[in-house]
Amino acid sequence: MIYTSTTQAIRVSVEPVYLDDQSAPDDSRFLWAYHVRIENGGSDTVRLRNRHWRITDAFGRVQEVRGPGVVGVEPVLAPGESFEYTSGTPLTSPSGMMEGTYEMERDTGERFHVTIPAFSLDSPHQPRQLH
Repeated sequence: MIYTSTTQAIRVSVEPVYLDDQSAPDDSRFLWAYHVRIENGGSDTVRLRNRHWRITDAFGRVQEVRGPGVVGVEPVLAPGESFEYTSGTPLTSPSGMMEGTYEMERDTGERFHVTIPAFSLDSPHQPRQLH
């Protein structure tokens, strides 16, 4: 399933995938990859400066991840351009959810936050549920 949101003409799409071959349910280790596509539908060139993720497991435990850029870069997107990357996250429960924001900067120096849509992390090791 692909989750999508748009903020100030920046569209963020996320597709999570459970990594069965890298997970160890008997050891409470569940891994997901997520593929992100960021599209600039606006008229200004923007740079992705920072990320903030909020990861919640099935027990309600929250982990926050903040840092510069994504996957080691701060991509610049001219109008009509897009950037894609894949990353991952482990959980100690068979399900959870992720959501967050990207801090973007226009050429003028103005910064604004773009919503990363909330998406569900559900493994086949428990009944499928929406969070």
